[in-house]
Amino acid sequence: MVNWEQIKTVMLDMDGTLLDLHYDNHFWLTHLPLRFAQIHGLSLAESQQQLQQHINSLEGTLNWYCLDYWSEQLKLDILALKKETQHKIKERPHTNAFLNALKQSGKTVYLVTNAHPDGVDIKFKQTSIEPFFDEVITSHQFQKPKEQDSFWQALSQDYAFDNDNTLFIDDNKTVLNTATNFGIKYVLGIHQPDSQKTRQLIDVPAINDFDEIMTGLKNNA
Repeated sequence: MVNWEQIKTVMLDMDGTLLDLHYDNHFWLTHLPLRFAQIHGLSLAESQQQLQQHINSLEGTLNWYCLDYWSEQLKLDILALKKETQHKIKERPHTNAFLNALKQSGKTVYLVTNAHPDGVDIKFKQTSIEPFFDEVITSHQFQKPKEQDSFWQALSQDYAFDNDNTLFIDDNKTVLNTATNFGIKYVLGIHQPDSQKTRQLIDVPAINDFDEIMTGLKNNA
């Protein structure tokens, strides 16, 4: 349970937290390798090997999340390819109810994501989450991913929040640990960010779905 009386600011990740990570995993692991093979005249196996090596080498860096970087490196219009599978974009269970309860309770709500701004726009157009945020913050603004301490330093200089009354929810354990080390007092993970893949986070507090933490929030509204 979250003690909502102690929380004034809620920072929320997008992919895997508010939205089903299946869209992103399907795009990068299935759709992109197929389209890369078709466009560049490769076998699917060759495409998968080339892409996976490149992607894995950049995990945790800003380029790993940057659509401009991948468009340039792969000689593809990544944004156009992402739109080919945009029908797979959907909210995780109870997302809209949770966001609505946050707004009704008067909390300050920040979207804090590593996603590229163009990717954020696609997802806003496919979902109904955009109106709930007081600020939409992407790590591309600071040229630093959330995995780095310097992101949190930059965030705290540009946006108003107090570590002691802020809750941060994210599906990435490394990001959660970085936020904790920075001083964010309340952090929560998401056990199963991809609806098609079973996962349980360990060593960090985590939930399956937002309905597990909404009761106190509703009472505090």
